[in-house]
Amino acid sequence: MPRGKYVNHKGRNRNFTNPEELEAQRKKDEEEKKWRKTREQDSDEDEDEDGDGEENDSDESESEEEENAKGAAGVIQIQNPNRVAKKSHRKVEEVAEDDEPQLTRREKEELEKQRAAAAYQKRHAEGKTAQAKADLARLAIIKQHRAEAAARREAEKKEKEAKMKSGAS
Repeated sequence: MPRGKYVNHKGRNRNFTNPEELEAQRKKDEEEKKWRKTREQDSDEDEDEDGDGEENDSDESESEEEENAKGAAGVIQIQNPNRVAKKSHRKVEEVAEDDEPQLTRREKEELEKQRAAAAYQKRHAEGKTAQAKADLARLAIIKQHRAEAAARREAEKKEKEAKMKSGAS
């Protein structure tokens, strides 16, 4: 025994779980799940055969709670407001009804960015954004300069032809 009030854990041996033990535990859990599923399916089939589904459901749920209760909870009914109720198993049909995919915050932000970008591209194509208006104004100025340059070249060409004709005559 170490001296003093507190125990130091340094230098003690560490115990690791065997991989074989882990694998055996995993297999045992899988078998247990399969057994529960078959039991639930059998009970569902029994319920389908019976005409009174409501009365049987309440009786079965009470009996399941009694079976699951361990220790003092099996003998004494305790109502603890802080106790979190165990999530009940849901059927595939119920899960299929909740088809909405649960998106994370990042996925929602990414979708919002994509929608915003698509809306901006649409407005830009329509010429409603400030950048599109600036681009269109710049384009109009360039077109005007090109038209003036073309008119100048045409006028110079006509002058040359007029000089050539007057010089040749």
